[in-house]
This record gives sequence, C-alpha cells and structure tokens, in this order.
Amino acid sequence: MKHFEEVKSLLDEKYDLYNRPDFIADDPVSIPHLFTKKQDIEISAFFASILAWGQRKTIINKCKELMAMMGNSPHEFILSHSENDLKDLMHFKHRTFNDIDTLYFIHFFKEFYQKHDSLEEAFLLGKSSDSEFMKQSLIAFHHFFFASEIAPQRTRKHIATPERKSACKRINMFLRWMVRQDDRGVDFGIWRNIKPADLICPCDLHVDRVARKLGLIQRKQTDWQTAEELTQALRKMDPNDPVKYDFALFGLGIMEGYGR
Repeated sequence: MKHFEEVKSLLDEKYDLYNRPDFIADDPVSIPHLFTKKQDIEISAFFASILAWGQRKTIINKCKELMAMMGNSPHEFILSHSENDLKDLMHFKHRTFNDIDTLYFIHFFKEFYQKHDSLEEAFLLGKSSDSEFMKQSLIAFHHFFFASEIAPQRTRKHIATPERKSACKRINMFLRWMVRQDDRGVDFGIWRNIKPADLICPCDLHVDRVARKLGLIQRKQTDWQTAEELTQALRKMDPNDPVKYDFALFGLGIMEGYGR
C-alpha cells in the first residue's frame, strides 16, 4: 500500500468533496430522495439500487417511470393494488429486468409489508455478532426473498448473494443508503439495527480499479472476497464507518477517471 497517511488523506478529501447534496441529482440515490415516508424510501431505494446498471441518467429515468406506475406512492400501491393496477407494470423493462421480475418484486413486497413495518427486518435474519454478519445476512436475505413457490428462476440473477461469490455491489449500495448516518444529506440512516461498521463497501470495476491503484486490495477479480478485503483496508482508516469511503472511491473512479 502507498503510505497509509497519504492514502487516508486523499480519501478523506474526496469523501468530503463527494458526500454532499449536490451529488444526489445525478445518482440513483435521487430516487428515494423523492419520498419522506420510511417505507416509500425503502422500496424506491431497493428498486433504484437493483436497477442501477448502465448509464446513470437512464437508470434515474427508468426508476422514475416505475415509481409513476405505482402512483408515486410505492408502499400504498404495494399494499392496496388490484390485479388491474398491475397492467401498466407489464410494460416495464430495464435492460434484462422485465415484467416478470417487476411483478415478483411487487409480490414479495406485498407479502412482506403485510407483516412487517420495515425492510430492515429482512436483513436481520442472518444477524450474528461475528465478523461474517453481513455475509450471512445477505445470504439469508436472498433465500428469504425467493422463498415463495412462485419465485421465477430468472429473477434470482437480479438479487446478488455471497453464496455465488458475487461482490453484491448493488445490495451493499442499498444498505449504505439505509444504514449510514451523518449530516451530509445523501445517505438516509433510517435503519438502526445494522451498524455502519458492519457494512461492506460496494465494489465494481471502477471502485476496484481505484482501490488497486491505491494499494488497498491485491485480488485481481471483483468478487465477495475482494469486497471484504477492501472493507478491511477501509476499516483501518475509519473502523466505525469504513464505507463512507465509497464516495471517495466512486468519485475518483467515475468522476475523475483515476487509475485508467
């Protein structure tokens, strides 16, 4: 690794630069920021994170389209929709995410929110006190999400799991939005049973490229083990909130082209 203090200083500087409200407009996190009700934030954030691949402008537009199909009240729609209300959703598609996937997500959320107040509860199924908490949590969530007999096989690819060695970038990004607590106005911090210290850094090719350039990771591939390796390195800089540096790594990679 480059000199620890040098890397930490760079990441602290970029974290401060990118973790601010003017970051929101051009990022999928803008979708849950359209809402104030906790359940609306959770549902819209979940969709926005799962659909977050491709051009960011397209992602945001497709998410707004989906929210409009739910009357811009996703929680109310999920709990009270009729079969007829689902017709518009039959036309929704984003890349490989299609109407079959959309309707199953709606089905899952209806079953879930009829019994639970917050989606956080679905991520506490694998909760333990050991260092594998987040890994076990995401594995348990994946099994829970697809526990229904009507769960389509094709939809499973849209919810990543460490069981398949995935880095789980989009789910980890969603968890960052829900769990991280600060006064910057980007992340929501509305979940309190998962601590920021437990989070795993969202990893994709851009983040990994920057992390390798800075000497934070050694692995060549982008997988769950890489995400854990990166998070461990970031914990040395801030053990209580390591994933705050996602802002810095993303900003350096996407906005500044660092490491290309």
